Amino acid sequence: MENSVFFASLTTSAKFIGAGLATIGVAGAGMGIGVVFSGYMNAAARNEMIRAELFRYAILGFALTEAMGLLAIMIAFLILYG
Repeated sequence: MENSVFFASLTTSAKFIGAGLATIGVAGAGMGIGVVFSGYMNAAARNEMIRAELFRYAILGFALTEAMGLLAIMIAFLILYG
């Protein structure tokens, strides 16, 4: 009886640790979004003639980077509730 309680609590704590480690990807996505928009601001300041085209590329980069952050959150939820 004692061993089953021990293993149940060990499994629960391992799930929480794994989910916490999986959310590190969200911080990476936040930094990536900052890099995308700082690159956009730098490029737009250098060449204002193609500002609209650069903005489309920045939004595409934002969407792809945000998708990686959402994937990290999804993995964390799968670890916790799967």
